[in-house]
Amino acid sequence: MTALNHEQLASLRAQLDAREAQLRAEVQSLKEEADEATPTTRIPREIVGDFGDESEERMRDAVRHAERDRDVAELRQIADAKARMDQDRYSECVDCGQPIPLARLKAQPFSERCLACQQRFEKTGQAWATVPRIPPVL
Repeated sequence: MTALNHEQLASLRAQLDAREAQLRAEVQSLKEEADEATPTTRIPREIVGDFGDESEERMRDAVRHAERDRDVAELRQIADAKARMDQDRYSECVDCGQPIPLARLKAQPFSERCLACQQRFEKTGQAWATVPRIPPVL
């Protein structure tokens, strides 16, 4: 396997660290936004709201929840990538063991598969099992 040099690994770790900080800030912001939108701060339905307002609020809650789930999933991928770095397995495809090209890692530093294995993974539908779904609005 072609190993990445120290500078390449340091650059990729810096990318992972920057993205992790950004995602943590977004998750915190979404949490604060959700906390501010508690039922006690919403306008009571008797005063202004109607079914359309309630539906819109539920939709916003669902979107916030889906965004948070997506960000948390990416944070897990980043943690896994850092663990692979620490174990000297970072640029190795988890499925076939072949090297993941540097260009792919630069574009998506938490990649765990080479392109061929990732395409196979997505075709089998396994990738969709890990993607958070937006809950239906009732």
